[in-house]
Amino acid sequence: MKESNGRKQGAASPCAACKLLRRRCAQDCVFAPYFPADEPQKFANVHKVFGASNVNKMLQELPVHQRGDAVSSIVYEANARVRDPVYGCVGAISSLQQQIDALQTQLALAQAEVVHLRVRQTASYPHGFGPTSPSNSGSPPSKLMGPQAMPVFDMDMVMDQACLGEPMWSC
Repeated sequence: MKESNGRKQGAASPCAACKLLRRRCAQDCVFAPYFPADEPQKFANVHKVFGASNVNKMLQELPVHQRGDAVSSIVYEANARVRDPVYGCVGAISSLQQQIDALQTQLALAQAEVVHLRVRQTASYPHGFGPTSPSNSGSPPSKLMGPQAMPVFDMDMVMDQACLGEPMWSC
């Protein structure tokens, strides 16, 4: 049998929405293409958060080519609301933003450390005789710097605690 609008032709297999709402699934059911019978939890969450009537109205007002994207957004928000009833997807966005801020801080610290190490390396070779100069070829930089060289990850920079989690330009 052929599939049409998420249902088999000739069979009275209702979509997940009609099954949950315990009604007959009409041939022109607005839910059938987006809520197949084998994914009942998808519509259950949407119904719990938004209500079937509201979702039906939203889908009816949209052109057919935009309904799939709208259903994806509605399902995402409904699942987020079920997981976090207070914040929903805004909580997920906020958490991701905090991760971005922390990673930007780590990146800024790593970039500052690279600059610090380059400046220190340049200062330790006063006449331009670095590890790549002909007189020093083949000897590692640690031998040139001597035994009192600082560890690679030592930093002379201390971040103000008030700046952590804030964008770098606001500190």
